[in-house]
Amino acid sequence: MNICVVALGKIGLPLAVQFASKGHRVIGADVNEKVVELVNAGVEPFPGEHDLDVKLKQAVDAGLLSATTDTASAVAESEAVVVVVPLFVDAEGTPDFGWMDSATKAIAQGLKPGTLVSYETTLPVGTTRTRWAPMLAEGSGLTAGEDFHLVFSPERVLTGRVFADLRRYPKLVGGVDEASTARGVEFYEQVLDFDERPDLPQANGVWDLGTAEASELAKLAETTYRDVNIGLANQFARFADQNGIDVKKVIEACNSQPYSHIHQPGIAVGGHCIPIYPRMYLWNDPAATVVRSAREANAAMPEYAVDLLAAAYGDLTGVGVLVLGAAYRGGVKETAFSGVFPTVEALRARGAVPFVSDPMYTAEELAAHGLPPHAGEKVTAAILQADHAEYRTLTPADLPDVTVLVDGRRTTDPEAWKGVRRVVIGG
Repeated sequence: MNICVVALGKIGLPLAVQFASKGHRVIGADVNEKVVELVNAGVEPFPGEHDLDVKLKQAVDAGLLSATTDTASAVAESEAVVVVVPLFVDAEGTPDFGWMDSATKAIAQGLKPGTLVSYETTLPVGTTRTRWAPMLAEGSGLTAGEDFHLVFSPERVLTGRVFADLRRYPKLVGGVDEASTARGVEFYEQVLDFDERPDLPQANGVWDLGTAEASELAKLAETTYRDVNIGLANQFARFADQNGIDVKKVIEACNSQPYSHIHQPGIAVGGHCIPIYPRMYLWNDPAATVVRSAREANAAMPEYAVDLLAAAYGDLTGVGVLVLGAAYRGGVKETAFSGVFPTVEALRARGAVPFVSDPMYTAEELAAHGLPPHAGEKVTAAILQADHAEYRTLTPADLPDVTVLVDGRRTTDPEAWKGVRRVVIGG
């Protein structure tokens, strides 16, 4: 097949490389000229994705992968188009379709009869049928379900391990009509490989969800579940703090029974998915009180961690406080909706003088994110925000003036911190 992947970001580029690895000819379309230049040179435009550097060079050297800024021409050469353009959601949960609208209009200009168009970007329920189908039809003169196939098939991978996740999890597909769904299933069966998963109710592979709406809801539901579960864990942790209970032992005990799957509490829920998609779900279903309450509970955790610090340390006015970790999770150089930002804000509101350090970021990179880098200034308190592996071996010798550490991820070794006040959430 000839396949076009629209947007060569942290999901789109690995997808394009995966499709090429199966022998298909792939054209990647991206509005960023520098990204296109690097991809055509066989050089990954961003670090951190396992095996991408090697697999990208192999695909380009084999003549199976190229890139262009001309989306319409790339679509015109392709039998299948996979769209992974970012969709942004504001603090109120309102989607900003700007980039996706522009990409969809460009796709429409090159769309031919018989082409499959698959949207993988997470969307509010109904978007594929009520927004993309009419927009594609208007720009191409073709009708979805009659002249071309249209499906929604959500990406279900984490950056840093995209290739492994593509094999590990079933690929969900739902179309605007039965023929579109069937074509989508056929397409993904030709471009993906799957691990054996005896734990699943049906064989791992491409799963037909019937409709685009079902597929859209599946992605929102699986991510919203995680946010709600973490919100519940955080509620348990706060209650445990009030009553001198170790919530970690409680959760481990609960999860020893097969019907309990309580997640871990922590200082923040960050990233491109878990904090965002519940808001998108609420845009569809504003009466979902459980979802809204969990989102509010999780958003309040950075300030709660600062409350714990103040309770243990005392007045924070003028106190130098080091926030350990700018990334939203350990081992990933990404600050999307990271807890570092509300933690720094909460410290400033208490009169503290916050600083930030992260083993994955330079001082210049931190400053570019609006975060005050730590350059040796005296700090007498610290809050661990990201569970980087480097922090597992952190000791008081690394922070000699610190008298109170709030470990928001239970990452540090409690034995190593004897003699220094170490506070955990739910501890």
